[in-house]
Parts: sequence; C-alpha cells; structure tokens
Amino acid sequence: MNMNHLVLKLSLVFFIHFSTTAQQSIDIKVAELLSKMTLEEKIGQMNQYNGFWNFTGPSPEEGDAKVKYEHLRKGLVGSMLNVRGVRDVRSVQKIAVEESRLGIPLIFGFDLIHGYKTVFPIPLAEAASWDVKAIELSAKLAAKEAAAAGINWTFAPMVDITRDARWGRVMEGAGEDPYLGSLVAAARVRGFQGEKLNAPFTIAATAKHFAAYGFAEAGRDYNTVDIGLNTLHNMVLPPFKAAADAGIKTFMNSFNDLNGIPATADAYLQRDILKGDWGFEGFVVSDWGSIREMMDHGYARDRKHAGELAVLGGSDMDMESSIYINELETLLEEKKINLAHIDDAVSRILKVKYELGLFDDPYLYCNEEVEKQITGAQEIVEASLEVAKKSIVLLKNENNILPLRKKGQKIGLIGPLAADKNSPLGNWRIAAENNTAISVLEGMQNYKDNRLSHAQGVRLVEKVPAGFHEEVAINTTDKTGFEAAIALAKKVDVVVMVLGEYGFQSGEGRSRTQLGLPGLQQELLEKVTMANPNVVLVVMNGRPLILNWAAENVPAIVEAWHLGTQSGNAIAQVLYGDYNPSGKLPMSFPRSVGQLPLYYNHKSTGRPGAEGEDPGSVFWSHYGDEKNSALFPFGFGLSYTEFEYTNFQLSTATLDRSGSITAFVDVKNTGAVKGKEVVQLYLQDPYASTTRPVKELKGFQMVELAPGESKKVSFIITEADLKFYNAKQQWDAESGIFHVYIGGNSLVKNKRSFELN
Repeated sequence: MNMNHLVLKLSLVFFIHFSTTAQQSIDIKVAELLSKMTLEEKIGQMNQYNGFWNFTGPSPEEGDAKVKYEHLRKGLVGSMLNVRGVRDVRSVQKIAVEESRLGIPLIFGFDLIHGYKTVFPIPLAEAASWDVKAIELSAKLAAKEAAAAGINWTFAPMVDITRDARWGRVMEGAGEDPYLGSLVAAARVRGFQGEKLNAPFTIAATAKHFAAYGFAEAGRDYNTVDIGLNTLHNMVLPPFKAAADAGIKTFMNSFNDLNGIPATADAYLQRDILKGDWGFEGFVVSDWGSIREMMDHGYARDRKHAGELAVLGGSDMDMESSIYINELETLLEEKKINLAHIDDAVSRILKVKYELGLFDDPYLYCNEEVEKQITGAQEIVEASLEVAKKSIVLLKNENNILPLRKKGQKIGLIGPLAADKNSPLGNWRIAAENNTAISVLEGMQNYKDNRLSHAQGVRLVEKVPAGFHEEVAINTTDKTGFEAAIALAKKVDVVVMVLGEYGFQSGEGRSRTQLGLPGLQQELLEKVTMANPNVVLVVMNGRPLILNWAAENVPAIVEAWHLGTQSGNAIAQVLYGDYNPSGKLPMSFPRSVGQLPLYYNHKSTGRPGAEGEDPGSVFWSHYGDEKNSALFPFGFGLSYTEFEYTNFQLSTATLDRSGSITAFVDVKNTGAVKGKEVVQLYLQDPYASTTRPVKELKGFQMVELAPGESKKVSFIITEADLKFYNAKQQWDAESGIFHVYIGGNSLVKNKRSFELN
C-alpha cells in the first residue's frame, strides 16, 4: 500500500468514525432535550404555522394571529413556512429562541421548487436536460440563494412519477420514468443538502408527495388514486427510495387517498415502508391542511379523529391544520395514541434541527450582508442560463431551417409570449419578482446584425383567480392583432412564433382537459403559416401539449418549456446556433387527450397487435380513431447534427448473478457541427412472474462528438438492473432471457439478448 492509499484509508476511517460519533452525540442531545420538555412543548414541535403577521411590525392583538403568536412565545411551534428574508426570519426566530422556556429554534420551510429570486427552469424542463450534474448544480445554487435569505428547509424535490399531462403538477417533477426520476431525485437532494447540512448554504430537502399523487384519476389534481402493489413498488416508489438513500431529511405526504386510505394516515407507506423497510430517520410533514382534509375524504369523523389517524399513520408534523396542537393531548388522555408516538415524532424533528446546526447558531441563516451579496449573484444567473440551454428540446427541424442566420435574414417574431417577461418564470416561483425574465424578444435583440421585427398577434388577458397568484390567460376573443402579424409574416424570410401556456396555466390546481395551444394561438399559427410556411414554433409550456397540426405543417418545433430568469437568452442562443440543443423528452407527448395516461414503458397486453399491421383486424388493443403511439416519444430529441449507431454488441450471452455484462455501441457524429447525444439503454424482461413493461430505461450517457468523430459507449449490466417487485411481493431478478436496446430514444428497435442464470 503506497502512502497516498494509506492516507486515503485513514481519512475514510476517520470520516466514518467522526460521522458516527457526531450522530451519536446528536441522538444523546435529542434524548436529553426530550426529557426536559413538557407534553405541551412536545406537541408544539409537531405544529407548523404559515406566516401570520408583519413580523417587523407590532404583534397581533386579537383573533387567530394572536393565538399563533402566543404559541410561538410559549414554544408551541416547531416550524414556520413562507417566512422569508433575513429581517423577518431573524425576528421570528428571536421570539422562539429568546422568549420560550427552552429556546428551541424554529425551522423555516419554503417551496423552493426551481429557484428563489433567480429562477431556474421548471423541474420537468431540467429533467429534459438528462444532465444530472446540471440538475444538482441548479438545486445547490437555489439553496444558496434561499439560505442567504433565511430559509433552511425546502418542500422539494417533487419526485412524483406521472403519465398524465392533464395533471398540472407535471411541471414540478421529472416525468414518467422511475429510473430517470430516481437519478434526478438523488441529484436534487445532493444539491439542496450538500455534504454537510449545517454548512451556511445548505438546506434540508423534502421528498414529496408520498405517495402516488401523480397517478390521480383523470389527471385531476387532489383526486383519488387506485393502483396495485405492482405499479406502486415498480413505478411510484423508486424515486422516493432514491431520495431516502441520498440522505434526505424530510418527506411530505400527499393529498390523495391511495387504495381507499388517505396518504396522510397511511401506515403502510409511512411506518412500514418509509420508517421500517427503508430505515428513514428524518420526519414526515403533512401537506397543507391534509390532516384536516381527511374529514372531506370521508375517512375521519372530526378533527380529533383526523389527528388520531394521522399520528398512528406516521405523520410527524401538522402543516396548517392546527389539529395536533389542539387535539393530541386529549387523544393521549383517552389512550387513542400513546406517548411513544409523540416522542418518536418530536425526536425526529429535533434531530433535523440539530443536524442543521440551529441549536449551535439559531441565526445561522440570518446575515443581511450575505443576503445582499448572494441574491442575484452572477454565479447563479450564469448557471441558470446554462441549465436553461441544456433543457431545450428540438422536436423538428425540416430542411435545416434552424439555426437562423445572424446576418442577411429578415425574421418576424410573433406570438403572445414572444415579448412576455413573466410566463418564462413558470409557476412556483414565489420569491421571484414579476416580469423579471429575459423575453425571447430581448434575447433575439442581442444579435445586433439580424433584421428582426415583432408583432404580438394575440394579446394576453389579465385575471385574478380568488386566493392565488395573479394569472394571465391567452386571449380567446380578440383577433385585432392578427392582421399585423400576418402582414409581418409576408414580409420576412422566416417567422419565429412563440406560443404555449402562460406560466400559471400549469402547476398546482391547474389540471386541463384540452391540451392544445390555449386561446386563439392555434388559429394564429395556422394563418401565419399560410402567409409564410417558413415557421419556427417555439413552445413555452409546463406540460406536454398536443402539437399534431404543427408537427405536420410547421418545419421546425423547439420545446422551450418555462426556462426561468434567463429564458430568452437561452432560446435565442439555440435559435441562432450558438448552442446546439441536446435535450430529450422526459414525458411522452400525446396525439390526443384520449390517449392519456400515456407512457413508453407500458405492458404489451394479450393482444398487442402492431401499428400498421393487419389493418382489417379490429381485435387488438388500439383506438379506432387514433394511433397508440406518442406524437413525440419519451427520450426523443434532435440536434443540429446527426448521430449514427453501429457495432452494437454484448460481451457475453449469459449473466451470472455475481457477475456483469457489458453492452457496447459505436456512436458517430455524421453531421457538420459538434453536438451532444444522450445514448440510452433499455432492458426488457419478456417473461416473468408478473407481466413486465415492453421496455425500461436502465442507463444513459451523454457524449459530445465533433463532426466525423466516433466513440465507443459502454454500459455495465448487473443483476441489480434486472430486479423488480414480483408476484411474491419481493424485489428479485428472475432467471431467463433479457433483451437489451441502445439508441437515441425509447422507440429504438435494435436489440441484443442474454440469459440470466
């Protein structure tokens, strides 16, 4: 053993010893503090309140706010949410630490979904980058900016797998695939929490929504979920398990009921699986009011019964129901719950506070000078631009209409979202200032030698839905801008149309049954295309949209999502070819709402049939009026160059359970410019104790190739890649034949096979 190896080994031993010792020390401190707490103080740690008054102003004198303020002073609040900014956080923390009997610090939670003041692409867009390091960096810098503003806990990442684009919250997750979703989940946990949770710019993360929220019936938010154990374990739970394995500190349960049991009270999920099988040592927080909502589900008789069910089910902290603080003591007296339930929940909460370093320094996240320096720092802004560029997916580029020429080309920029500075921020950007995104118009104007003209075509209509954010919808009646847009289209060489969803048309509570371009945009697109067929469609959206007409009639389509603060610059750099797009779809784009839910890793059924085969037969699983396939499949994305796959081989035809197989393929850039390709590996288990998907993503690599350059890409396959939750309700790999596919998207046909002994 050389000296370097010896030093590394000793360092590793010291690190393990130090980490174990530190954890034991925290456990001792938690136990000591718990022994000093009254029952009322313990229950208080399980209580979370939303911000309820101007914290730098006078304290409330009456009503509910006064009660909550008194609870804060008495140490009966464990956490606050939506209190942000150093001044407010410090003032509230000061009350908890300096006025309560034991001085237990608060943890401050916030929905940091895709950035704080500086907004990164929505999570679905980031997943389209298939760049795990970039996603981790996005979370790290979002945490840094939020921590500088006093936040020490985020209600992210959302790791729900979903197959239904009607559900508005698809924008918060990583799409339809559990493998990609698991890698994204772990990356975001690492980004938020860093290597040391008590470092100045790290925050505790939350895996949500536990579980199966993304499978809500009919894609309608908050709706019921009824799925079997096969789907639950094979599709829904893997990203949550990945988050737990990455060391995530908190979980949030979901609004839905799962197979008849509201998730907030589901002991199978929260106690048996999460805290039992997975050994999760953090705490579980309810979603907003979800304990109270069990009465609406028809599961709890009253508030007290709801509190009983939630505690027994494994929910440790009550977000904004005020049920724990008001009902748990009575439930304990009536022996409906026992003290061990309360002590376990409180110990978990205190443990995270110790790990965050809040007992060492309750004001660790409260430095106004640091807040000024970090907020909007160049490092964060530049990273948001890089991640935005990586998130863009090129869906079509007929006749190489893209990239645009930087000189000598007349370009018409048309659409209600072309000059909009708010939509690109997307939903869930609570701390950001409105209208702070770079618009596409501004991004394209940075190219000084182009000949750019702009017309809105369809205007936006402002409206304010009760009790939520300002929302601006796409106009459905006013065509007064059509004439100018069509006239402009006739005068230019190329038209760039920026259409899609306004930023608040996706997100929580934004389920839709119609997934075409909202308002008058489709009509505008068709009329402009008639005036000038050289159209580049830039789509801004928070979910897959139905783009059938555009796919057939428009030469180029760019999926640009809601890309955040630097949106316009990112889109412009792709349109003009300064960045060669490399994104791949994390969700299938449907041809019709009637196909939903739609996903690539479906089962074959007993009558699989085949697209285009035996057109006279009707007795196979299909629609009479639409294809089964996606318009744009999972994993799909083009480049300004082309890639060729050859020499696909396996190192051996058999796999021993203790061994591995290597899959090889040569990938060559056959085009004229440098580009990146996401090489994807799919596996199929064609015969098993339960039916299995036709394909499952099990690996991917991004390679960058110069024109004419070729690289051999290899993947190592082991028994672990073949395991699934089987008919015996066990994770196992079953002996038999397996098929391997490698290509540029989920439709890849070329396969090789091996046998697992």
